[in-house]
Amino acid sequence: MALKAGIVGLPNVGKSTLFNAITQAGAESANYPFCTIDPNVGVVEVPDERLDKLTELVVPNKTVPTAFEFVDIAGLVRGASKGEGLGNKFLAHIREVDAIVHVVRCFEDENITHVDGKINPISDIQTINLELILADLDSVEKRIERSRKNMKGGNKQYAQEVEVLERIKEALYNDQPARSVELSDDEKLIVRDLHLLTLKPVLYAANVSEDGVTEADSNPFVQQVREFAAGENAEVVPISAKVEAEIAELEGEDKAMFLEELGLQASGLDRLIQAAYRLLGLYTYFTAGVQEVRAWTIRKGTKAPGAAGVIHSDFERGFIRAEVVSYDDLMAAGSMNAAKERGQLRLEGKEYVVQDGDVMHFRFNV
Repeated sequence: MALKAGIVGLPNVGKSTLFNAITQAGAESANYPFCTIDPNVGVVEVPDERLDKLTELVVPNKTVPTAFEFVDIAGLVRGASKGEGLGNKFLAHIREVDAIVHVVRCFEDENITHVDGKINPISDIQTINLELILADLDSVEKRIERSRKNMKGGNKQYAQEVEVLERIKEALYNDQPARSVELSDDEKLIVRDLHLLTLKPVLYAANVSEDGVTEADSNPFVQQVREFAAGENAEVVPISAKVEAEIAELEGEDKAMFLEELGLQASGLDRLIQAAYRLLGLYTYFTAGVQEVRAWTIRKGTKAPGAAGVIHSDFERGFIRAEVVSYDDLMAAGSMNAAKERGQLRLEGKEYVVQDGDVMHFRFNV
C-alpha cells in the first residue's frame, strides 16, 4: 500500500531541489504514467526505528520497510486551471495522489528570481490554491448541470448529489477549499469520483535557506505560513531543500553526524514522511519471522481482515484469526515465545481494529 503525495509549488520555490533530494534518498526514480506528460516519482523507504529493533530481535534473512511515493508535479503557474503551463495535464496528475505537499519559499536569495519579483509565501499559497479551486469549480458546475438533468427522472439520488455539490460550490465561490465543507461518510462517497483537488489533505513544506534550517521558529516567512495553515488545521514542516540534497548523499554514521552538527534529530524528508502519515491517518503494523521482517501500511481504523488483505487478497478472503502482540510488549518480553508465556500474544478475530505497532501473524484458509 504505497501512498502518494504530490509535490506542488510555484517556479523557483525549491520544489525541484527537494524532489531531487528525495529521489537520491529513495530506492528508485521512474516515470509515472498518469497521462501523456509523465511526472517523476521518488520512492522512499519510510523510516521506523521499530523495524530496526525487530530486525535485531528476530535476525531475519531480509528486512523490508514500507514505502512512500513523492510525485513531482510541475507546471503549476497562474492560469493553470485554464491550461496555462500545460496546467490541465498537470492538474490531472494531482487528482491521482493521496495528499498534496505544497512547497513554499521562505528564504531570500537575490540570485534566485521569484516569479512575482518578491518573497510573499501567503501570496504564493493563494496563487496555487486559486488554480485548484477554479479547476474544482469547473468540475462541480458540470456535475451539477448533469445531475439536475437526471433529477427530472425522479431519482432522489441525484437530488442529494445536487444538494451536496451546491454546498461545495458555495465554498469554492468563497475561495474556500472543498475540504472546508463538513461531509458525512455517505456524502464523501457521492463526490469521490470527482477527485476534487481541494478535497485532498495538504501539508506545507516551508523551504528555508541552508543557514536557516535550525532557526525556522524565528523566520517571519515560516510564521506567516504557520498562521495560514492553522486556519486549515494543516501542518507545516520547515525544511531546507539544499540541506536535504546534502543529506541524501550521506549514509549511516556520516548522516547521523551531519544531522547532529545541524542540531537536528531527523532529516527534513523523514519529518515530511511522518507528517504525511499523520495527515493521512496511517498506521504501520509488522510481520516478523526468520524469513522476513516487514512493515505494512494501513489506514487508522482498519480491521484485521483488511490488514491481512494488504499482504494478499487471499489472506483477507480466507481470514480466520490473527495472532497479535504489541511492539512494546514483544520488545519487553524479548521473544515471541516469552510474549506468549506472559499471555501477551493474543488471538483476534474479524472485528479486531489493528493498532499502530502491532506485530501480526495471520491464519487463513482458501
